[in-house]
Amino acid sequence: MKASDSVRICVPICEESLDDARRAIAAAAEIADFIEVRLDCLDPLQLGASFEYGEQLFDQSPRPTILTFRPAEQGGHRKIDNKSRLRFWLLNRPTSAEFLDIELDLAIDAPVFDYGKKVDWTRVICSHHNFAGPGDLDRVLNRMTQTRSRILKIAFQAEDITDCIAAFHLLERARSKNREMIAIAMGTAGIMTRVLGPSRGAFLTYGALETESPTAPGQITARELRSLYRIDKITRETRIMGLAGLPVTHSISPYIHNSAFESAQFDGVYLPFEVREISSFIKRMVHPRTREIDWNFLGLSVTAPHKASVMSCLDWIDPAAKEIGAVNTIVVQDDELHGFNTDADALVSLIIPRIGELREARCAVIGAGGAASAAVWGLRQKGAEVTVCARDVSKARTLADRFGATSKPLGSAVFEGFDLVINATPLGTSGPQETETSATATQLGGARLAYDLVYNPAETRFLREAREAGCELIGGLEMLVTQAGEQFRLWTGAEPPEAVMREAAVRALGHDV
Repeated sequence: MKASDSVRICVPICEESLDDARRAIAAAAEIADFIEVRLDCLDPLQLGASFEYGEQLFDQSPRPTILTFRPAEQGGHRKIDNKSRLRFWLLNRPTSAEFLDIELDLAIDAPVFDYGKKVDWTRVICSHHNFAGPGDLDRVLNRMTQTRSRILKIAFQAEDITDCIAAFHLLERARSKNREMIAIAMGTAGIMTRVLGPSRGAFLTYGALETESPTAPGQITARELRSLYRIDKITRETRIMGLAGLPVTHSISPYIHNSAFESAQFDGVYLPFEVREISSFIKRMVHPRTREIDWNFLGLSVTAPHKASVMSCLDWIDPAAKEIGAVNTIVVQDDELHGFNTDADALVSLIIPRIGELREARCAVIGAGGAASAAVWGLRQKGAEVTVCARDVSKARTLADRFGATSKPLGSAVFEGFDLVINATPLGTSGPQETETSATATQLGGARLAYDLVYNPAETRFLREAREAGCELIGGLEMLVTQAGEQFRLWTGAEPPEAVMREAAVRALGHDV
């Protein structure tokens, strides 16, 4: 059952050949409500044939179609001069598409289209794309409202997550003018506008057919919209949670938490929030007393690099998190933000079954950031002897002195005789740092247990080096699931479905996430 009949997903088809376009349309029909056929993507040698045979692309589509012929400056795949664009729309275009996506610079010149009644404005989506940032959105919207287009579409590049506010405000303004609207902040910082847009009045949202075939920056797949974010069930009352960090697109936390919400029949959605400046994000989008959008925000996970800096934005911090100096969980409590740290207890709970009580155990923590702080604090609480190792010797010393630990430079560290070595750095994380490690097999030789807090990929280079050195291993996945369970408990007040969360994490890591 859909929470709202207004949820529509459009899958754009951007293929170079007619045959490939036909196959893609057939595949898109399995998941899409609308199919956008991008004729500007066709190979120029086939473009002429498309006018003759392309009608079949629309006649044979099992879903309503949108016809697009977009120039390069508006996100199209090749340069198309205005004369060619006008000729296409007035003389050469296929006629059986349900909607025509015509860019604002042409649609504003209504008399040209009205001559001979070549265009039915009730079928027109008037669009504008800005890949340089939001720009003057008020001016663009005002020009759009001067057209007789049924639907207005504005897509702009989000330079920062707070740019999403403008997209939501566009939807509100269009609704106040009784105009149908599509508003999208492009890029990874704008993913929330694609997921939440329909529940806030957007005529439709766009989802790629495959991960490898987005037609705009930040466009996730239609299947993710339906199965991961459960977009068909999102309403304005749905509770919003998410992960604030930079980067966040590698994270599998949305898989874990959204699966938990579905299992618990909890009306919530968990989103990735790519945040560059945490204080601005908290002030303008999260804090109940100052946020500039009206949404049912419940809480946040916080990851690097914001675990320490976010603390200055909160009204109350749990004593343990205050001692650690890092917050990874935020709960909206009435009109306040409360901060917690669920990392430390999760980390320790997974170590004790492997090596027993930690009193006087020799432990090394590699790193000096928020994750390292939680690890050192948790281990010292259990009486372990801790050595902090980091490339930045001064940071290692500062962290060690806070908790009565010792420190040493990472480059000269050898871990023979240690009961535990923890990698609390991002080295090895999927992406540019994936081939790096904080310690080699030579350094890890003679250590008993190696624990990597990185969870994606499931087997990091650090773990491979540790295996070569003969260490026992713990990957970051179990800690991620354990601390996520505590976050679920803090946000909902219910017991977390840990088996469901673990299964979702394993399934996500089995794919290219």
